[in-house]
Amino acid sequence: MTGGTRWLDREGRPIACREKLAVLEENATELRQTMQDMFEDAVLMGVDEGSMRQWLTDLVAALTSPRQAR
Repeated sequence: MTGGTRWLDREGRPIACREKLAVLEENATELRQTMQDMFEDAVLMGVDEGSMRQWLTDLVAALTSPRQAR
């Protein structure tokens, strides 16, 4: 995901705005580090790696879109 990440708009076109790209990359970097820290802590505390990966996958799958009616 680093370096070659392509952020696409709803029509599938790459986001070109440098400011938007900077925010997206900064958020991705912070999230990646937070998830890595959480994963490492869990595994070091005895949580099964596979179950932790599944929990993280489920967490992402459960995200709601701000475009959905609430």
